[in-house]
Amino acid sequence: MIPDYQTLMLPVLKYLSNGKEHTTKDLREAMATKFKITTKERKQLLPSGRQPVFDSRVGWACTYLKKAKLIESPKRGIIKITYRGRKVLNSHPSDINNQFLLQFEEFRGFFAKGKADSAIEKTQTKELVKPPRETLSESYELIRKELAEELLEQVMKCSPDFFEDLVVKLLVAMGYGGSLADAGQRVGGTGDGGIDGIIKEDKLGLSQIYIQGKRWDKPVGSPEIQQFAGALTAKNAEKGVFITTSRFTASAISFAEKVPKNIVLIDGDNLAELMIDYNIEVSEEERYIVKRIDSDFFEQ
Repeated sequence: MIPDYQTLMLPVLKYLSNGKEHTTKDLREAMATKFKITTKERKQLLPSGRQPVFDSRVGWACTYLKKAKLIESPKRGIIKITYRGRKVLNSHPSDINNQFLLQFEEFRGFFAKGKADSAIEKTQTKELVKPPRETLSESYELIRKELAEELLEQVMKCSPDFFEDLVVKLLVAMGYGGSLADAGQRVGGTGDGGIDGIIKEDKLGLSQIYIQGKRWDKPVGSPEIQQFAGALTAKNAEKGVFITTSRFTASAISFAEKVPKNIVLIDGDNLAELMIDYNIEVSEEERYIVKRIDSDFFEQ
C-alpha cells in the first residue's frame, strides 16, 4: 500500500539525518524500499496519467518539510536536512504531519494566503469535510502557490542579465508590442540611466514603456521609485513598469500612485503569478477538465 505524504514526512527526515546532500531520486528509492512498494505500485499513476502516485507523495512530503525549514534544496534535485530538522529529530517525535509543522512560523506563512488552512485540517483528519469540487479548487490553489514560490527561488539564482531578459519576455507574452524580436529590448547595464528595458506598447510602436527590474531580497523603497521616475523624465517617457522579486514598501507604493508618471509596480508575488499565467519558464504538467450536464440538451 502506498503511504500518504504525511506518513512519509518522518521517514524522509530520518533518511536525511546524516547531514549529507541526497538526490531526490535516491530518496524515492530509499522510501520505496522502506515501505516495500511493489513494482506495480511504483507504476501507479495519478488520474492525469503523467506522474506516479508514489513519486508525487514523496515530493509533497519534501515540499512541506522545506516550507517548515526542516530540509532545504541547495540546488535542483538535491536535498539535505537543516539545523532545525536535526533539532526536531533529536526531540524524537513519534510522528510528523501537517499539524506538527504548524508550530513553525514559515510553514504557517506558506498557508497564509488563499484557503489552504482548511486543506490542512482535511488532510490531517483524513475526513471528507467538503464537496470534491471545493477540495479540487483548494488543492489547485496550493499547487499554484508552491509553483510560484519555486519560480521566485529559481529567478533569484539566475544572473541579473537573465532577469532583465525575463522581464522583457514576460511583457511581450502579455501582448505588448507583438513579437520578441521587434517588440522589446534589454538595455540594462552600467550607465543605463535607471532603465533596464524598453518595450513597445503596441505593434506599431506609437509609444514605449520603460522597464526597471530589481532582483532583490530586500524591499524596494521610495528612493528607487523616485530614481525611476527621474529616468522616465530624462527619456521624455510617460509610462514605466517597475518589477522586483521582493516587495514594495508602503512609501514606494504611495509615491508611485502620486507621481505624474504612469508607473506600474509588480512585486515578487505578482511576478510569479504572471509567469504562470503567461507560461514563462513553466510548462503544463497535468490538466483536469470538470464537466457538467448540459441541461438545455435535455429540455424538450
